[in-house]
Amino acid sequence: MSMLQAEHLYKVFGRHPGKAVDSLRAGADREALRADGATAAVIDASFSVEPGEIFVVMGLSGSGKSTLLRMLNGLLEPTSGHVRFDGQDLTALGAGELREVRSKKISMVFQHFALFPHRSVLENAAYGLQVQGVPRAEREKRALEALDLAGLAGWEKSWPDELSGGMQQRVGLARALATDAELLLMDESFSALDPLIRRDMQDQLLELQKRLKKTIVFITHDLNEAMRLGDRIAVMRDGGIVQIGTAEDILVTPANDYVAAFTQDVDRSRVLTAGAIMADPDSAYGTAPDGTRLRTPEDVLAAAPATVSEDTPIIELFTPCSTSATAVAVTDGDGRLTGVVPRARLLAVLGEPMAPPDENGSGKVPAPSDRSGGDTEGRVTAGA
Repeated sequence: MSMLQAEHLYKVFGRHPGKAVDSLRAGADREALRADGATAAVIDASFSVEPGEIFVVMGLSGSGKSTLLRMLNGLLEPTSGHVRFDGQDLTALGAGELREVRSKKISMVFQHFALFPHRSVLENAAYGLQVQGVPRAEREKRALEALDLAGLAGWEKSWPDELSGGMQQRVGLARALATDAELLLMDESFSALDPLIRRDMQDQLLELQKRLKKTIVFITHDLNEAMRLGDRIAVMRDGGIVQIGTAEDILVTPANDYVAAFTQDVDRSRVLTAGAIMADPDSAYGTAPDGTRLRTPEDVLAAAPATVSEDTPIIELFTPCSTSATAVAVTDGDGRLTGVVPRARLLAVLGEPMAPPDENGSGKVPAPSDRSGGDTEGRVTAGA
């Protein structure tokens, strides 16, 4: 069962919001509504988030992503639609019941730290527990554990203004972790940080996720950040969700020209994996470039310059592909040969443009769909 479900969410600000939703369902656009004094911030957004998943919502400023996030924990009431958390309809709860859910089950990490300047680091980290009424000794114990997880052991007695921006954001993260909430909502949490610190915080979050397996909804306008963090990504535009998928899905099969244009500057070598671009292992059988006869999977594995797993980023294939004309072998979790990556295929994936799906909904995507190992016929729209 999904941890979180958003079902046909609409949020309209201004005049006659209910009437505006009816107009949107009938096909009206945002501009028509604006002329009538209504602003459609979120339009028919539906998705589910699985337990232990990092679900990223990304889009440019004004796309509706932050409004959507605030509907997920009841800070904003949807004009229409439902939010279900762990089977409970949050949109049906009263104000007191929502506060109880937010204090114990859903935590939020903001973009601008939101630390109390007159409280120590420890007191800031323990604040959510104080709101819950947790006794002081217990909340300090849990806050210390959370600060340790966030890499702030030894800073408990410091004041917020003594910390760098990255360290302040770690306090905010520790505060969310201390409550042991089932769901973390992170609204542009790293966007105010310098690039190097931002990457450190991304590393920290990924490391924490390996250990804690939290369910996280992460909002960002940065596609590289989305692709680095997200198990799945929802791309928003003008209030609506235009595509949901893994980083590879969005990069290799963009839903439309907008998504394709968005992905054109992404470093594909760090997003695509060996499993996404590999050719059928049968294509390796025959005679290797050095004259070796390859008749079985064992022959292919023995001749390969390297053996990698399906989830290996293709950037790690550059060295073996550059030093040998023999294809790199790709194996599953049991060590069985599942595919090969010849040098020509790696170069083609990196260098060719990619097209969004045609009118029949089928994009021409060379790497994942063509398993022959030969030259690809499709063209990809997002070059490296």
